[in-house]
Amino acid sequence: MSNNFKKNIIWQKHSITRVKREKKNAHKSITIWFTGLSGSGKSSIANFLDKTLFKNGINSYLLDGDNVRSGLCSDLSFSVVDREENIRRIGEVAKIMLDAGIIVLVSVISPYEYQREMICKMLGRKNFLEIFVDTPISICESRDPKKLYKRARIGKIPDFTGVQSEYEIPQNPDAILNGTDVLEDNSKKLIKILHDRSIIPFSRSN
Repeated sequence: MSNNFKKNIIWQKHSITRVKREKKNAHKSITIWFTGLSGSGKSSIANFLDKTLFKNGINSYLLDGDNVRSGLCSDLSFSVVDREENIRRIGEVAKIMLDAGIIVLVSVISPYEYQREMICKMLGRKNFLEIFVDTPISICESRDPKKLYKRARIGKIPDFTGVQSEYEIPQNPDAILNGTDVLEDNSKKLIKILHDRSIIPFSRSN
């Protein structure tokens, strides 16, 4: 956006603040960012956690990478530049949802450290939980529900993360989960983290 256009944009202050929304919700908002290889179990874990939070009266929402690609980011390719823009847009949506007092779950490969750091800075460190779903690529590839690895191996998908393109392992994630563990067990670990950080008022789900 050019500076000329920016001059015509004035931020609208809301009467209802994030703090007021969090008080009404009886929990705080935060973004939980699930990163890992395709097929690692990111979406399955995030979806299970979302159901658990919902069942316990928590306002949460899951932003899944494929779903976002189907709408908000449908104009983007898988080039390096467009992948970065995809991550940026998801971060901006998460930022708005934080202000709405919602616990935002994001499931997206986000393979590069600088991408995840960009989102952390955008949202603020206290608003960002980085969850690394550390599942061996052999297992991810054996699952391959979308047949992406198979297509990448024969050259039909260029620059596929884990095959032709590198995945940079998070250096200091807030939690490391194994995508082969029971979903409920992984969810319990995250519930405990949220409770320990005073985000939600309970440490065990009903």
